[in-house]
Amino acid sequence: MQDKITQVFKAIADPTRREIFHALVIASSALSITQIASQFDMSRQGVTKHIKTLEGAGLVSLDTQGRERFCNANAKPLKEINKWMTFYEQFWDDSLENLGSYLDDKTS
Repeated sequence: MQDKITQVFKAIADPTRREIFHALVIASSALSITQIASQFDMSRQGVTKHIKTLEGAGLVSLDTQGRERFCNANAKPLKEINKWMTFYEQFWDDSLENLGSYLDDKTS
């Protein structure tokens, strides 16, 4: 599980990959690599490398139709990130609440 979380974090660490993923989510349908590449100031090959990283993290699936490759977004791996972050959010909420209680006790 930790390995998958690391892959997702690495994939979304790059702003271009986040934009590609966001474009696919917003499109709500498959986009060809050519369509995606037209939105960025980089080569099709550069976009393909980013897509491969997203695919490795499970955030994108590729489907070949004829000579064209189509990408679909898969947001499910982000649920693992959300669970991971929720743990730390609760930790900090509890810590701050305990600090507040401690300070209230000291001033009373």
